[in-house]
Amino acid sequence: MENVVAPSETDALETPSLVDLAVARLRADILSGGTEPGERLIEEQLTRRFGISRAPLREALRLLAQQGLIDHFPRRGARVATLTDADLQQLYGVRDVLERYAVEQAFPIDDPRRLVALHAELDAMRVADDVGDRFAMAEAHRRFHIALVGLADNRQLAWVHESVLVKTQLYMAINLRREADTGHGADNVARHRRLFDAIAVSGADADTIVAELASHGARQYIS
Repeated sequence: MENVVAPSETDALETPSLVDLAVARLRADILSGGTEPGERLIEEQLTRRFGISRAPLREALRLLAQQGLIDHFPRRGARVATLTDADLQQLYGVRDVLERYAVEQAFPIDDPRRLVALHAELDAMRVADDVGDRFAMAEAHRRFHIALVGLADNRQLAWVHESVLVKTQLYMAINLRREADTGHGADNVARHRRLFDAIAVSGADADTIVAELASHGARQYIS
């Protein structure tokens, strides 16, 4: 008789918790435009909608507040996060500085395999635009910029950069959504394609990439 080996604890697949599922649903709803900045999130409505109790919902709201998507006020509930115009411009300015520094540290790139992750996110952006998936577009756009900074292979830089993206991701998604609503969604993909092509050119130098990076972004839909 063959010995039957019981699966170890590390072999078991974890089932997403109610908190994880609530975080995923709310995050997708916020970034795809289901709710707007400043909109109140009513616990009673959300518990009915998701079929969960208040405890996992409140934990999900706490985690989303850490991600910069929700403002949580004791005894006053939660709202979709808001930023002032000054906050937004300052955060985008910091992001630009960090990404320029990452490019200066990363180039030249001798091994094209280092660009695989960047190219994958560009493809994901194209697919999301083709099918009109706003949430997928916002996520792929965010991951593209994370992959760009990742080329510098600098953990501290990546950590600081992601902390800035956390605070701006809602408004980045709004910008992309409004751009798509005006019929110019493909422009976003084209801008990032030009940026990727500039990066992928053999012998590309940092100055060329920094110049392309400075011209690739469009924020007029949140100005």
